[in-house]
Amino acid sequence: MQVALRARISRTLLAASSALSATLLAFLLAAPAYAGEETNSPEAIGPELDSSAEVARDPSAASVAPAASTPPAPPQTEPVMFKLVASQFVDTPVQGDAPKTVRYSGRVDGYLDISGSAFGGDDSLTLTVRPEYTWGKDSNGEIGLIPNNTALFRAEGRGDFDLSVSVSKRWSSGAKLTAGKVNVLDLGAKLPVVGSDGHFGFQNLSMALPPSAIIANTLTGAFLEVPTEKVLYRLWVYDPDSQYQRSGFETAFESGVGFLGSVTFPVKVGGKPGYYALKLSGSTRDDINVDSLPAALIPSPGSAFGNKSGEFAAVLAGYQYLGVYPEAPGKGWGIFGQVYISNGDPTFLDRSAMLGISGNPRFRPQDRFGAAWFRYSLTNGLVRALDQRLALQDEEGVEYFYTLGLSDNFQVTANVQVIDSAVSARDTGVMAGLRVTASF
Repeated sequence: MQVALRARISRTLLAASSALSATLLAFLLAAPAYAGEETNSPEAIGPELDSSAEVARDPSAASVAPAASTPPAPPQTEPVMFKLVASQFVDTPVQGDAPKTVRYSGRVDGYLDISGSAFGGDDSLTLTVRPEYTWGKDSNGEIGLIPNNTALFRAEGRGDFDLSVSVSKRWSSGAKLTAGKVNVLDLGAKLPVVGSDGHFGFQNLSMALPPSAIIANTLTGAFLEVPTEKVLYRLWVYDPDSQYQRSGFETAFESGVGFLGSVTFPVKVGGKPGYYALKLSGSTRDDINVDSLPAALIPSPGSAFGNKSGEFAAVLAGYQYLGVYPEAPGKGWGIFGQVYISNGDPTFLDRSAMLGISGNPRFRPQDRFGAAWFRYSLTNGLVRALDQRLALQDEEGVEYFYTLGLSDNFQVTANVQVIDSAVSARDTGVMAGLRVTASF
């Protein structure tokens, strides 16, 4: 019976991934044909997409979230802005060989922006303070290698509290330079269609913030955005080590220098806004990024893996709205997808892909839904280095969620994930859970 069940689950995964792949591929191919001169107009990014600072802080304010790929929002109008977002999680494995333990956990994030005028200075300057706190027992690692709860993702042995502080300078052209320590999850909240950061949208890290094994979840460095009429440019230079529970000065680029460069093009497909991006990232590090791996997947000293110098990866991503609702500004639905490839050693991921659909149901635009497929491939050198300790394979899965918007500041989300783990000995597992999110 167990073998038959696993076979049925595998067929379900394959069917879902094939359908999602075909749908996204069709629209990716169609995008250039539909893209015209109108993409250079302000309407190309969709007048129904709210780009206010409030939405940038809270995807629930407009589930068609402002894109990290769209021009930055205008400067804040108040000298001091503060928001608190708290989520509580209950989940349990309901299928597979993981213990059927019910776990409770939570996370709270603070967002404090202080403009220069609060200090009697220039409003083009903003000080951002980002505290975060987690508690409880999370289920990450119980079934899959990729964290199934983005909000609770952190390196093994790390504590529950962290603080990020950065300073931003914005010019009248829309260009923005940020320096300091930043939480990369904040960008996941702004991705169009996806709009996920652990509190909202998808819960698996594969969709919320697709791991590259090069860019950590918390970074210290300089981050530049330059919007133009036709494209948004982004350039990052940062310490490649995770800065979680660090100030950024302890390691001070001792593992090398990381970089990211990206170009994002806004287009229209059938009159609906879309965003297509090419991202290149890398670093000069010459060892494995141990902060991003569980201890069981770190090769022993003297291993042949993790000794090469330099890493490089490329990502092609697309986010396309298929429907927007004039009667509900800021609401709609669309498809998204991404493919990733790296040069391998010392990067522990060499290929990945994900495809999905997400948005608001028209009959209840205050709600959200999503369904997505992902697949991640561990670098062959790492698999060989660990083959005497642990048999590994590609990790594949699907996630489904539905969010019930009970008020502007209170939501309940049901979530189901089906995961065929990278650990070969594990059965295909199913994780089911609830998330309750409140904004203040």
